[in-house]
Amino acid sequence: MDIAPGQQLAHYRLVEKLGEGGMGEVWRATDTKLDREVAIKILPAEFAEDAERLMRFEREAKLLASLNHPNIAAIYGLEEAEGVHFLVMELVAGEDLAERLARGPLSVDEALEIARQIALALEAAHDNGVIHRDLKPANVRLTPDGAVKVLDFGLAKAFGAGAISGDPALSPTMTSVPVPGGTTAAGMILGT
Repeated sequence: MDIAPGQQLAHYRLVEKLGEGGMGEVWRATDTKLDREVAIKILPAEFAEDAERLMRFEREAKLLASLNHPNIAAIYGLEEAEGVHFLVMELVAGEDLAERLARGPLSVDEALEIARQIALALEAAHDNGVIHRDLKPANVRLTPDGAVKVLDFGLAKAFGAGAISGDPALSPTMTSVPVPGGTTAAGMILGT
């Protein structure tokens, strides 16, 4: 199915495509029932057609939806409409950390505050048995009011048992691929 602006998926009207990756397309959408802006991540058809991948994706989405923390972007729902499977998520305004770093170095105070909020998000996730698996500056959003939101928790692993997905700087306990000095993704971000 071709996805286009203005298209309805259940009670969500797609507004604009925000990005695309190996896990599908992310769209800004309007929830017409609640009259609010949301982000919709549309699962690629080849993933949705694989029953095992879809089951793992749904299981992972349920676990992630249980996370409730101000520094973690919320998942509102897992939906299917017209054969299209998608996640409904909090739409987080602002720029990602990669965009911010491209504009120049952070001040020490700014870097410490961002690191503190990332650490709070990771602590909350780890306390609930969730490991991010793809932490990188592009998955850290900086809101206009100074809040930090960590995005895309753990879904990459749901798509391939034993496969390495996401960033090569995963926690050393999550991969057998060597990383420089055992550096974790969080450590690499904090060093930027």
